[in-house]
Amino acid sequence: MLGWTIYISFTGAFCLFVMPRRFSTAARIVALTIAVASLAIVLLGFVRYGGGSMQAIVRLPWIPSLGIDYSLSVDGISLVLLLLTSVIGIAGILFSWNVDYRTNEFFALYLILIGCTYGVFLSYDLFLFFVFYEIVIVPKYFLIAGWGSTRREYGAMKLALYSFTGSAMVLIGLIAAYITSGAKSMALNQLAQYPFSSHFQLWAFPLVFLGFAVLAGLWPFHTWAPTGHVAAPTSASMLLAGVVMKLGAYGCLRVAMVLFPLGLDPWGFHVLGMGSWRDVFALLAVVGIIYGALVALVQQDFKFVIGYSSISHMGFVLLGLMTLNQIGLTGAVIQMFSHGVLAGLLFAIVGRMVYDRTHTRELHLLNRMDLYRAIPFAAIIFVLAGMASMGLPGFSGFIAELMILMGSWRSYPLFAIGIGLGLMVGVAYIWRALQKAFFADREHAEVVPHEPLVPITLPERVGALLLIGSSIFVGIYPQVFLRVIQPALNSPLFSGLHKGSWQ
Repeated sequence: MLGWTIYISFTGAFCLFVMPRRFSTAARIVALTIAVASLAIVLLGFVRYGGGSMQAIVRLPWIPSLGIDYSLSVDGISLVLLLLTSVIGIAGILFSWNVDYRTNEFFALYLILIGCTYGVFLSYDLFLFFVFYEIVIVPKYFLIAGWGSTRREYGAMKLALYSFTGSAMVLIGLIAAYITSGAKSMALNQLAQYPFSSHFQLWAFPLVFLGFAVLAGLWPFHTWAPTGHVAAPTSASMLLAGVVMKLGAYGCLRVAMVLFPLGLDPWGFHVLGMGSWRDVFALLAVVGIIYGALVALVQQDFKFVIGYSSISHMGFVLLGLMTLNQIGLTGAVIQMFSHGVLAGLLFAIVGRMVYDRTHTRELHLLNRMDLYRAIPFAAIIFVLAGMASMGLPGFSGFIAELMILMGSWRSYPLFAIGIGLGLMVGVAYIWRALQKAFFADREHAEVVPHEPLVPITLPERVGALLLIGSSIFVGIYPQVFLRVIQPALNSPLFSGLHKGSWQ
């Protein structure tokens, strides 16, 4: 049944493309209905999921001569990310309720992006996985180039070029694995069971992992992300930070680490203190955590603050993957969900609630507007989202970052110091942004704005409460995710990791 999330998203997109442009209100309703139906399907699948190994949804011959099937399956990891996609999907539509320029095409591209994202998380055949992964780039590009703002053509093109470069690296690795295995199947479990040599895995793993990690914002290959976030319209920023970056992290875990577990083993020698690809990527993740936080701390553009904070928080995800222990990997998956809903909410506040009303993102100008009084709902939600992003207990960020910190302490005790530094700087840039954006400098404040700001609308309130409520629910009751993630990590699909460098 989960496969219907793909089908109804594409069906809705087709209906919106053929719908007359004058029916803009109907387009919004169609898009929201599709997104709500997808969430209902995912929740039903979550309730019915039995746990453990991959559970097949559908498998049909596609290109039999090449051993390629239309194969969809689900486990606890993909279920968590399907839920993230459906929640962000609904919230993005609610925060785009004001889009009145080519509304039908906007929401059609939006649903195609959502449908392809569902496809990536459900694909069990790696050729099908790659097809969905590549198609994501197309609507992503047009949403930014067509409806974006600051240097939108540049941001869209840079994002597309980085994405295609990373995809080319992934494709080379997958083709090499397919040919080396005897070219009998592209099914994930079949390739994962093939005994690739250590020599092969030592070059294939970093190639594929890095190809996916580019989209996950790994430092220093992250520069597409801040410009892409700033250029994108609000809902596209929410999808880009909330879901699309998770495609890269998911590919790192599901494909690179499952197919080539020996690529994480020691080289047998050390270079600059690094003795394996695992050490290299763990170090880059820690650098990304600290670098993203420090750069966010000095930004004057409100949206750039959130853009660089996403680089920092995605560093937690990648470091969690490199811990190679159950607590760290579980924390990485929960962090994917947590960062998704919180980054989506922060971009919604900055892009829709603040920028669309004040027409500026410059913190020194916002500091004169006393937005706490003008739009108090936005200020309150930003406080909650900021506290959650900092890791305040009771929110999903606390659970995720605590588990990653514990897993990192077991694998890389020194790197835990870097995590602590990143967390402290994270507190600083959130409080700085909060103070400058919402609480006026009394010496220069405009007591009475020249024009009253438009009140926060009902769709915006519902979207904000949906996202912050999701973070609170997971923070209070993390068992809802733990019960599906941990059995998936202990399934036969990850047996190669357990036999290798697993701790």
